[in-house]
Amino acid sequence: MEIEVGSILEGKITGITKFGAFVQLPGDVTGLVHISEIADVYVRDIHQFLKIGDTVKVKVLSLREGKIGLSIKKTMEKERPPRNQRERREGFEEKRREKGPRSVYVIRKIMTFLSS
Repeated sequence: MEIEVGSILEGKITGITKFGAFVQLPGDVTGLVHISEIADVYVRDIHQFLKIGDTVKVKVLSLREGKIGLSIKKTMEKERPPRNQRERREGFEEKRREKGPRSVYVIRKIMTFLSS
């Protein structure tokens, strides 16, 4: 099986260090999940999240000089709709109307400054 950047694979934790965890991938190759790619929260001790023998789902981040960079947290990211499709918070439009157009506000400030 050929490993490509962006692919999501399943592997087994084979080793844990201070800086990350080694994962055995299909094809008998090993990659590293850096400590910053284990969870969405701050990870002080990797042992609180993983143990040797755990089966994990990982995303391939990089392939450089025979080294495979992996991420567990990128497989757990929630899909966010594109920005223009997200719903705005309730009351947003009312607040905008209360202030009036930005240009009117700026002109009032300038006039106040000039008249003083």
